[in-house]
Amino acid sequence: MADKNEIEHIVERVVTQVLQGHLSQLREELVRRVLQELPQASMEGAPDTNAAGPADLLRGVASIHAGTTQKEILRALLDNVSQHSGRTALFVIKGGTASGWQGRGFEDNDAVKEFALDTSRGLPERVLHEKTPFSGQVLDMDPRFVDHVGSPAEDQIVMLPLLLKDKVAALVYADGGQEMNRLDTASVELLVVATSAWLELTSLRKQAPKETTPYADTAPPATAQAAANFNDPFAAHAPTHTATASAASYQPAPVAEAAQTEVVSVAAAAGVDQGSGNSPASATLSEEDADIHRKAQRFARLLVDEIKLYNQAKVAEGRKNKDLYDRLKEDIDKSRATFKKRYGNTAAASVDYLQAELVRSLAEDDITVMGANFRR
Repeated sequence: MADKNEIEHIVERVVTQVLQGHLSQLREELVRRVLQELPQASMEGAPDTNAAGPADLLRGVASIHAGTTQKEILRALLDNVSQHSGRTALFVIKGGTASGWQGRGFEDNDAVKEFALDTSRGLPERVLHEKTPFSGQVLDMDPRFVDHVGSPAEDQIVMLPLLLKDKVAALVYADGGQEMNRLDTASVELLVVATSAWLELTSLRKQAPKETTPYADTAPPATAQAAANFNDPFAAHAPTHTATASAASYQPAPVAEAAQTEVVSVAAAAGVDQGSGNSPASATLSEEDADIHRKAQRFARLLVDEIKLYNQAKVAEGRKNKDLYDRLKEDIDKSRATFKKRYGNTAAASVDYLQAELVRSLAEDDITVMGANFRR
């Protein structure tokens, strides 16, 4: 299986490039580029017999992005994963337990609901621990679940993590079904990745205040409070079963203590030009803080790309008349509030990545295009 970070970087790079294009071409180009660049081994030994065509995948991504509530997005995920697999189920992670939420393609879809999946061994444990998709065989699955819903016609199965704020919020299971072997793991993985990103972005958007003052002197809310207010799509899902001892006692494996911390400059870690004045060239960061800087920069790019994507006419007029900020004030201020809520109290707060990205990408490195009301 390809390295998780390698796949993540490939997907993020491709998505960022595609978002800079036109809306009419977005979904088709996004799917084509991601599928083209994902390593062939991203899902081990995964068959694609009877896989749905590209048009189905395009419609799937579109329907997920069309969801206006978290439940709509999750239902769209399962509906579309079922177009690329025989059976699929989603298990919610709550309090150390994995509880069935909904299923598609089973003889009795209700049999999935409230099923207590054992995450202490096999494929579920591996995915939950490593936070990355894995393919396997039926024997790698909780045998109680297989007995409960029936074994698929082929042994091949796949399980993927649905990540929110770098935590596994749910597990997505898929197999080829009991009558035919229909399991396109690359398409399933793409749909799950798209759903994770969309859920997190829409959740953060809903938290942003309607009216914000980007450069107010008041401090942003504490990181702990922001995390507590994060919209959880499964908040209303309370498992009726009692966790098994093995599942309840699950703890992620500790990181090796012998790993040496690498010290790097802020500018090098964040990829910001030291001459821009955005970062102190002399400052140093741990490997963990450097990773936060990289994630903050990528998140800033995503927010600005979204502004460009849904306001193409305003962007064009704003660049022409040099009043971009006035035309896009609501979107820019909302994005700034979203960015501050996530990174305002982290190591990345020392660099205003969103400001830099607004100038670089939105104003095409000409700050005068933003207008007189944009803070220099």
